[in-house]
Amino acid sequence: MTDTSRHIAWQLQSLLLGYPDDALRERLPLVRTAAGTLPERWRRPLLSFVDYAEATPLFELTADYVTTFDHHKRLSPYLTYFTHGDTRNRGMALLRLKDTYRRAGLALGEGELPDHLSVLLEFAATRPRAGEQLLAEFRTALELLRAGLNDAGSAWAGVLDSVSATLPPLNSRRHQRIARLAAAGPPVESVGLPAFSPVGPICDGETPS
Repeated sequence: MTDTSRHIAWQLQSLLLGYPDDALRERLPLVRTAAGTLPERWRRPLLSFVDYAEATPLFELTADYVTTFDHHKRLSPYLTYFTHGDTRNRGMALLRLKDTYRRAGLALGEGELPDHLSVLLEFAATRPRAGEQLLAEFRTALELLRAGLNDAGSAWAGVLDSVSATLPPLNSRRHQRIARLAAAGPPVESVGLPAFSPVGPICDGETPS
């Protein structure tokens, strides 16, 4: 296992978590070849998804993607939702994340939100030091999305399993944080309280692990 392998894995995962289109279908043979160079725990779930994507007509694949990620908030690929919900605090988290990308020289495409997991993984693949730190900070949200996809039996669960396998093992504190958020759900706006403080974390503010 090398740093280069980890960066390749993040790039492949980013591609597979994007909206499926003709360009993705054309890249699947290359994804399969590149995934074959990765450690088994990263490779096996990626190849399982590639099998599914190659065997599924594109219109079915896109419909499955929309049904999975757009119709169920518990399966949102926008990671700040898990820790901030639909609150104004989430807006501030998005601004901080976008500023992080800007300072690293990454310009988002029109209509792209900075907390989409596909965007975050692409950033990690091209800006490894800063990207790995962000993945660690968003680990709680990532694991909640992973659990939701596995519970739903989604084909994309394998991609999240691969992402999780590239990151350090969770410590007990993070396990507890994940369990609390899974039970309580995302925060809701509290009327009459300050919407945000001028400083604060992008995501949940816990020590990355």
